[in-house]
Amino acid sequence: MSATPQRATLLRLALVYFLYFGQLGIMTPYLGVFLDGRGFDSIAIGQLIAFITLTRIFGPNLWAVVADKTGKLLPILQLGSLLSVLAFGLLFVFDDYWGIALSLGLVMMFWTAVLPQLEVITLNTVHSDSGKYSRIRLWGSIGYIVCTVLLGKALDIFSSESVIYASMLVLAGLTIATLFLHQPPIMQSHEEQGSIWGKLKAPVFIVFILSAILLQVSFGPFYGFFALYMRDLGYSGQQTGWLIALGVLAEVLLFLVAGKIISRHGIKRVLVFCLFIAAIRWYLLASAAQYFAVLILVQLMHAVTFGLAHAASMQFVHGFFGRKYQSRGQAIYVSISFGGGGAIGNYVAGYLWQMEAYYTFAFASLSALVAGVIVLTLRSKEFVFKS
Repeated sequence: MSATPQRATLLRLALVYFLYFGQLGIMTPYLGVFLDGRGFDSIAIGQLIAFITLTRIFGPNLWAVVADKTGKLLPILQLGSLLSVLAFGLLFVFDDYWGIALSLGLVMMFWTAVLPQLEVITLNTVHSDSGKYSRIRLWGSIGYIVCTVLLGKALDIFSSESVIYASMLVLAGLTIATLFLHQPPIMQSHEEQGSIWGKLKAPVFIVFILSAILLQVSFGPFYGFFALYMRDLGYSGQQTGWLIALGVLAEVLLFLVAGKIISRHGIKRVLVFCLFIAAIRWYLLASAAQYFAVLILVQLMHAVTFGLAHAASMQFVHGFFGRKYQSRGQAIYVSISFGGGGAIGNYVAGYLWQMEAYYTFAFASLSALVAGVIVLTLRSKEFVFKS
């Protein structure tokens, strides 16, 4: 009797992941194309993307406080999704810099309410069964790939405004899909709440977070200007979509063996390897993007520079902060590296793009290279933690 409802519950969760990451597959690669179509130059594009990236620092922490105090994760998820749709609708009204900045800033602020609550609901639904969770989460990557490829084709046929029409469609679908979810009982934590200041002052954490920031700085030009770069080099929107999808597919496949790689070689070696590969990736993009075979290689490197690097970083956070500070440690890592580092990368890229694409991605390469050198300064045993 319970098997069918359980399967239906898992399918509903998979659909929400599909739509959530499908929206990321639209906005992350193609926001720059949309803004370019609205007549903004590269400086304004870099500033706007940096601005909305900064909300990743404040948004998750704000919603986390509300979730912790109320315990109503599903209503917060649903509200965040609904408000994202309404805020996104402002893009059909505003056409000026500050109007678009307001709209995108509000979208990201509300959008950050969705995934953290969805993750907790999913993990409690599957009772932390990693196998079931992975199968559900996989649909997020599938959604990203499908929406990226389809929108790339749409850009070949229609205008850059396709980005916001597709986004509104997917966001509306997401909001509707969340109405069919159910919140399971949430396991309460009775661990002591204490200060983690001592952890944050540790040299190994300072080095780790600095390298994480620099890695995300290096991703800024890619997220903000890759689609524009491909268009300027004469590649079609569909080719760009398939290239982005290839990177995500490679990332998913590497995730399946990332744990074994990290266990065999250790966190430090893996991080250094990923950072140096990132430096090579961005320099190839700067100097040889006119060759399609090089672009394929560059996108296959996404498996290492994002997938493996993220897996190693998660293992570091898990081991370094331990059970007591696990959630707060992860929030600090995500907020500072993805929010702060991503904002810096996009902001600087906007100015460098005025000079030449080569300097933009060469800057990304240098950022990743410096990050790798910084991690090399520590001993490997400082990245080893007791279970």
